[in-house]
Amino acid sequence: EVQLQASGGGLVQAGGSLKLPCAASGFTFDDYAIGWFRQAPGKEREGVSRITSDGSISYADSVKGRFTISSDNAKNTVYLQMNSLEPEDTAVYYCNAAGPGGSDYWGQGTQVTVSS
Repeated sequence: EVQLQASGGGLVQAGGSLKLPCAASGFTFDDYAIGWFRQAPGKEREGVSRITSDGSISYADSVKGRFTISSDNAKNTVYLQMNSLEPEDTAVYYCNAAGPGGSDYWGQGTQVTVSS
């Protein structure tokens, strides 16, 4: 059974930090690109950051310099370190795995709320 377990969300003051793990199981982790997305109330889901199977990393312009994505392949886990959080970062954060043959998996999401 494929599982993507996003966790680590919570309530934090502006300027604070959170680290979100995305733990994966049920597929060959090394073959997949793992991405973090977020969806704020009333807005469309947007991409935040992504790390590919060869280690290439990308970020949305809105989080560059504040968020860092990393992967621990031994633990099948991708992390999103979020620093200097802003109220605009408030959203449900989801992780996604995209791999061979168009396979595409989503986790259940974790709420991040940044108070001003």
